[in-house]
Amino acid sequence: MQIVTATTLALILSLGGFIAMNTQVAQKATAEIQNSSGKSLGTLTLFQEGEGVRISGRLSGLPAGRHAMHIHATGQCHAPDFKSAGAHFNPYGKKHGTQNKDGPHAGDLPNFTVLEDGVAVFDFTASLVTLRSGKNSLFITGGTCLVIHQNEDDEVTDPAGNAGDRIACGVIQK
Repeated sequence: MQIVTATTLALILSLGGFIAMNTQVAQKATAEIQNSSGKSLGTLTLFQEGEGVRISGRLSGLPAGRHAMHIHATGQCHAPDFKSAGAHFNPYGKKHGTQNKDGPHAGDLPNFTVLEDGVAVFDFTASLVTLRSGKNSLFITGGTCLVIHQNEDDEVTDPAGNAGDRIACGVIQK
């Protein structure tokens, strides 16, 4: 008869958890961003990272300056105005803006800067969304998308931060 000590049992259990965590399939999505003429500006990649989603990539062909990008609640990007994308992704019924005392929407994302050559590089984490299942999943029925606006988001004004027209859009896909 073999006796398993508490230390050995703890090691076996922790090793089993480590193996289970590392055999999970990485969760990833993409969004090809197109302008109002249907031209591809590049693809952003979304990775599940802890409880949030990391969004990274490089886009080109955007107007220089500060812009807003939001996750919208409908997975449709019909040019030229992208109104088909619907409202911001807001599964918790909050007000718009990271600086709003009653916010933010889960789809509120940081402003970004496009350089004079039309290039923008993205690498940030959206902490209120997931690629897993759940109320805040980006894979809800009907889908979601990323929308880029003409101006930057003031981060407080409901419903869209005075960010202006929608100038580019990409459906989030597995």
